[in-house]
Order: sequence, then C-alpha cells, then structure tokens
Amino acid sequence: MNRIDRVSAILIHLQSRRVVKASDIADRFGISLRTVYRDVKALEEAGIPIIGEAGVGYSIMEGYRLPPVMFTRQEATAFLTAEKFVENMTDASTMEQYKSAMYKIRAILKTSEKNLLEDIDDKIAVLKNQVQLRADNKDHLQPLLNGIAQKKVLTIDYFANHSQQHTKRDIEPVGIFYKDAYWHLIAFCRLRKDYRDFRVDRINTVKITEQLFDDKHPTLKDYIAQTVKEHALELVIMRVHRSVYTHLEYQKYYSGFVSEKVLGDEIEMTFLTMSLEGFARWFMMFGDKAEIICPDSLKERVAVIATAITQKNLQFSNSY
Repeated sequence: MNRIDRVSAILIHLQSRRVVKASDIADRFGISLRTVYRDVKALEEAGIPIIGEAGVGYSIMEGYRLPPVMFTRQEATAFLTAEKFVENMTDASTMEQYKSAMYKIRAILKTSEKNLLEDIDDKIAVLKNQVQLRADNKDHLQPLLNGIAQKKVLTIDYFANHSQQHTKRDIEPVGIFYKDAYWHLIAFCRLRKDYRDFRVDRINTVKITEQLFDDKHPTLKDYIAQTVKEHALELVIMRVHRSVYTHLEYQKYYSGFVSEKVLGDEIEMTFLTMSLEGFARWFMMFGDKAEIICPDSLKERVAVIATAITQKNLQFSNSY
C-alpha cells in the first residue's frame, strides 16, 4: 500500500471509532509508531481536525464528516450483525474486504452510533458448526466473484465426491449461493458441456484466465427456479412426539422443513423434499416416535426399508 492510500485509510480508521490508539493503527497497517505519527501529522496539515491525547489516542472532532451519508441506529446494528455472519460464513478474503468496508461505514456514523456498536459488539455472536469448520477453509469466493463479474473463464481443480476423483475443469461461472452450511457455484462446465453445481469447499484451486465468455447464460435466479421446477418437490407431513422433537430442530432444515404446529404431545411438521428416499432413511432414525401422515408412497418406502433391516439382522443372527 502506497503512502497516499495508507493515509486515506488511516483517516477512515480514525473516523470509525471514538478514540483510536496509535498502536492499533500500527498493527493494522504493519507500520512503526513513528510512521503513524508522521501520517497523522500529514492529515493535520491537510486540515483534518484531529485531537490527540497522550496515553489515550486520536479522535476526530465531533461533527466532522467526509461523506454526506448518515445511518440510523437500526441500520448500524444491522451492519454489525451482518459482519458477524460474514466473519463466520465466508472465506478469509471476503471477510477482510467486508471488514475494510465496515471501517468506512463506521467512519461516517455519529458518536452515539459508534458508542452503540462498541457497546453491543461482544453481545452478538454467530457460532460455526463442525460442518462449517471443515467447509470454509478455502479462500475462493473472491476469485469466483471476480470471474463472474468480468465474465472470464475459470480453470478449477475439483474433487468430485461421487467418483472420489480430482478433475481439471474450464468453467463459465454463473453465480454463487449459500445452502445447508456450504457455498455452491453454478457454472457451465466445458468438460461436461452442461451446467453443474460445484461445492466451493471441494474446489482445490481457482485460476482466472484471460478468456472471456459470452453473456448467454441464465441468471442465477432463473437457473435455480428452473432446477426446482425440473425436480418436483414432494409434500411430506408427519407427526413426532415431543420427546424426540428437540433432536430434530437442527436436522429438519436439511430435509426441506416448511412449517409446524403443536397438537397436544405431538408436533405436526410439514416438509417439501426433493428425495423421498433420502427422507425415508432420515425418518428411520426416529420413526418409533413418529407417524407419517402423507404421502402413502413414503409410508411404503419406510416399510420396505424396515423389513429389509429386520431380515438382514435375522440372517446375521442365524449365522451364529
């Protein structure tokens, strides 16, 4: 970072909080305290009303604003909440870009809003589950977004879970979305000559080529809508006993959960699923405390699986 950019960034940093220590500035930009003092002095000579107090830090005189934009307290807290999600549900590069943007947002807040954010910062948390801890260790979102924005072909090394093989693909990226604790990339795969859904955590490397592709692909919204239409969703209604309901609270969202209502000691739950087979096998985990209301085809599939389990275990027992 050259000095002009750094001095500008320091000004934004100073505007983002009530008081900023020289050591905090030094740590953020990787510079010495002596350089911090010199850069701050340059801002003062440029007419920026900076107040410095020994042992406390620097602050900008109240009322001084560069951008003519103001945010409400509710908007300020919404930004902070979003920051917590970005920190835990995106990659390192996106997180750093968002933090940089947050410095700019904080810089134009009034002192009361800055105080509010500092007071509630440690009172908002987004916790990662174990799936996310494994899934988000690759720094690919920004290269993928750059490829989408610039309409450039990407070369990726991808691990296909179904074949357990690594393949090199040239793809034309369409868009990304977040679902069930994973980021997904929709792209036209030149190897398969069709659109594919790539799990971002299974992409090992991403290279942006200089080759441009025509803007002939559907929008991400249109692609997802068409996919849902092609894979008709099945309505499932079941009732589960309260004693097992608490064990389903997290899992239900992976099975197409829509709504629920309390019926005495039971909870009636409604789902829209793309796979009755997958739903049937999930249902077997707690089926002794649950009842399928509809569809009949799901009841039949559960019965077939249960019979197969019983017969296999009887055969195993008889062999001893």
